[in-house]
Amino acid sequence: MSNGLTVYLVSRLAVSAICAFLAIVLWSRTRDVAWMLIVIGAIASYADILFDLLTRFGLVDEAMLSFLGLPLGRILFSNLPYVFLSSAFLVMILRKRMR
Repeated sequence: MSNGLTVYLVSRLAVSAICAFLAIVLWSRTRDVAWMLIVIGAIASYADILFDLLTRFGLVDEAMLSFLGLPLGRILFSNLPYVFLSSAFLVMILRKRMR
């Protein structure tokens, strides 16, 4: 691996770890559904980065998580944070509309 790629991966992992840690701290202080979905989205984003690193280092075989040639693990982990964030935004929109 080149030095540039290593710096990129380590910085991405460090920033997402800080984000996930702060999200877990927020999770313990709030019971709001929208905020909890945002926290889960941040944690899912960290899981996506970890999955990417584990597949790059060869510790996880992406072929085991495939179906009909589709990389299900990659599709799931890359889209899951946005599903939770979209759900949080939808909850906020519906909450504002109900008032």
